[in-house]
Amino acid sequence: MTAITAPREAIRRRRAASERGGESRLGRGGPVTYAVAVLFVGICIAPVLYIIIGGFRTNSQITTDPSGLPDPWVVENYLEVLANPVFWRQIGNSTIAAVFTTAGVVVLGVMASYVLARYDFRGRGAMYSLFAAGLMFPITVAITPLYILVRNLGMMNSLTGIIVPQIAFALPTTVIILVPFLRAIPRELEEAAAIDGAGRLGFFFRMVVPLSVPGVVTVGILAFIASWNSYLLPLFILNNEASYTLPLGVQAFSSEYSVDTARVLAFTSLSMIPALIFFSFFEKRIVGGLTGAVKG
Repeated sequence: MTAITAPREAIRRRRAASERGGESRLGRGGPVTYAVAVLFVGICIAPVLYIIIGGFRTNSQITTDPSGLPDPWVVENYLEVLANPVFWRQIGNSTIAAVFTTAGVVVLGVMASYVLARYDFRGRGAMYSLFAAGLMFPITVAITPLYILVRNLGMMNSLTGIIVPQIAFALPTTVIILVPFLRAIPRELEEAAAIDGAGRLGFFFRMVVPLSVPGVVTVGILAFIASWNSYLLPLFILNNEASYTLPLGVQAFSSEYSVDTARVLAFTSLSMIPALIFFSFFEKRIVGGLTGAVKG
């Protein structure tokens, strides 16, 4: 018994020593890892904090000490921007464009992804490759022909002229993310639904849509944020200030009040806050959805 126990005890001691060694190595690497992480986070957050804090300063404070803190803190810049009806109109335009873009992307993306994921037909691989190829062509490349097309369709100076192209350019990403989700749904569920009398549409709405909620939420959030931050397309399509979205409003405001740096920083800060809040609330949803898509 002793001869058998001794080797086991030696193995246990070696494993414990190895685990302690691994923990010590991780412990030595821990502070360096955290320091690098804090450095990168600081690089990302510093410009945002500078803009937000700069809105609480006066122009004289910014001129005297560009990197200093407000002394005293001034809230008039933010109050003047919030009292400006143009700011709220531009927020409304951005909200309308983002909501309708998100709705279009989700509805069309789920339907197209369902067909590509669940049905075998001639040309399915080519169609999926076509959507995948769409990832390689950003809107910057197609802005000139897109402008001509929107103009010929009579959608210039309207939110429709930016909503429809945004839906089209968001569909490739949506399909690539949703197809793995829909493929992962077991065939047995579809067979059981058919036995219970559910048709294809019934199975789609009762089973597919609820089970693909994580992916749908992910693509919806990505589409909303992309639409909210879109600048190039509205710049070409919207020439009337009344129909400006918020990114164009920031540019117009910066040009009009170029000498009032503090107010420009306040306007820019308030323009960023909705997207930052929206992204912060749904960050875990985005990560979870993308993780599910990779696993699928």
